[in-house]
Amino acid sequence: MTSTASSTDTRQDQPPHEQQPSWHQRLRRFGYQAPGPGGDVRDRLVPPYTEPSARLWATFGVPPVLGGRITRWSAWGGPLLVTLLAGVLRFWNLGSPKAVIFDETYYAKDAWALVHRGFEVNWDKNANDLILSSGGNVPIPTDAAYVVHPPVGKYVIGLGELMFGFDPFGWRFMTALLGTLSVLMLCRIGRRLFRSTFLGCLAGALMAVDGLHFVMSRTALLDGVLMFFVVAAFGCLVVDRDRAREKLAAALPVDSDGRARPDADVAETTRIGFRPWRLAAGLMLGLAIGTKWNGLYVTAAFCVMAVLWDVGSRRVAGAHRPRLAVLKRDLGWAFLSTVPVAVVTYFASWIGWILSPADGTGGYYRDWAVKDGRNSDWSWLFPDWWRSLWHYENQVYDFHVGLSSPHTYESNPWSWIVTGRPVSYFYESPAPGTDGCPADAGGKCAREVLAIGTPLLWWVAGFALLYVLWRWLFRRDWRAGAIACGIAAGYAPWFFYQERTIFFFYAIVFLPFLCLAVAMLLGALVGPPRSSDTRRVAGATAAGVLTLLIVWNFIYFWPIYTGTSIPIDDWRARMWLDTWV
Repeated sequence: MTSTASSTDTRQDQPPHEQQPSWHQRLRRFGYQAPGPGGDVRDRLVPPYTEPSARLWATFGVPPVLGGRITRWSAWGGPLLVTLLAGVLRFWNLGSPKAVIFDETYYAKDAWALVHRGFEVNWDKNANDLILSSGGNVPIPTDAAYVVHPPVGKYVIGLGELMFGFDPFGWRFMTALLGTLSVLMLCRIGRRLFRSTFLGCLAGALMAVDGLHFVMSRTALLDGVLMFFVVAAFGCLVVDRDRAREKLAAALPVDSDGRARPDADVAETTRIGFRPWRLAAGLMLGLAIGTKWNGLYVTAAFCVMAVLWDVGSRRVAGAHRPRLAVLKRDLGWAFLSTVPVAVVTYFASWIGWILSPADGTGGYYRDWAVKDGRNSDWSWLFPDWWRSLWHYENQVYDFHVGLSSPHTYESNPWSWIVTGRPVSYFYESPAPGTDGCPADAGGKCAREVLAIGTPLLWWVAGFALLYVLWRWLFRRDWRAGAIACGIAAGYAPWFFYQERTIFFFYAIVFLPFLCLAVAMLLGALVGPPRSSDTRRVAGATAAGVLTLLIVWNFIYFWPIYTGTSIPIDDWRARMWLDTWV
């Protein structure tokens, strides 16, 4: 059987001790397990990937040689198959509904203006109808518009428009592509986290059949783009963690039995050297911030997490003062390879606005420094574009913190985990015989695109969140801590803005980590490899049934994810909660 969340690689950052403090003893009643004596430290620094047992191949009559090839192939083959499924689902009939749905009315047009003029413009109130009726052949206005989100996500959407046209398929293409690629990344990240191809593919498959991820991948909004960059940054940091631990493991002395042993001098003085994956993480975080500002919270959380990983790595390698070692050897470069890279990336994303004219014909507020701000105390130190952008950003910040306009589909973050208030992006009531409504429907149909997560997946995720918190606090499992950090970075900040107008679809940013949490919970249900056959069969059956129910739930809600016309009674049957209407 493949490995599960209960296999090795759980308390990697804990050193072996002869005696545990008293608080360890008190926590045992809650499931705390103190680390036992270590063997080869290399296996704790970089645990090996587990492979299916020989019994599994024998059960299916697969020769061992062929089984080995399948195992090697599955490392990429499994994730690619899951990604293929996700891509087919997301690109199928992508141009439907042929309409400007929900906030596409802002971002699709802003993207088109950005890739042609370098800044957003004010469009005529009838622009949506003109764009759809003319196939996107409309003149681009020149009057700059005041917008409240950075440009990266809109440039991404605009790239699809440049390739496929200024129409629904064109402005949804890139979000569908990034949504599909995020499934591939999650499969590979999960595989590296759990050291299990099966659990990695399971996490990706769960996200592939989540309704919120599906709808956001087929809609030209910024939050799906933000989610992609957040997952990419997390994946880069996980790879960087493994690479750094490999270098520490290689530097440790080996005893006569060939086993690496902890060594304080090596652990405290070894320099990791150039860390390209951390630089890549800084780039991805900069692109996340350049898409929406809540990427700042993710950046702060991920930077702290990466430093704590370095502390844990040096502790396992034998450092007596791992925090001091990290302060001397790692912290400076950790900061330089992430924060400055992210900041430079963010400002570079404004290049179109910066290069636009400062005579009143360029981007919004581009001329502020030479007009209203010409007497600024800082005019001698900073260039005009810098001061104008700083003023613009201040105005945007005031808008975001003060946004409290009531909206029909706004929701409180407390309700997100249970999908309490989804967002309707599109709704029509076609008559029988029109727009796919059956001629014998007996009345008008409902045609809706509802941004709602697959309910069973999200409800299970609520329990999975509690499980990873327990496993992190009482089992000292770094993987659970990493998943909890990703959820907290995308979720917790919204609780500080409960009076602000916010929506459920913001949860797309931490959805990938919820899927990792569910995969970890299902792995625990299957049980560790050393469990009895009866325990493993029972656990695998329970996990399999739960997974199939989640898939069925996605299929059942398919019509209201895709805007498919269904009889009104069928639509009502899918409104499980009153707050979904």
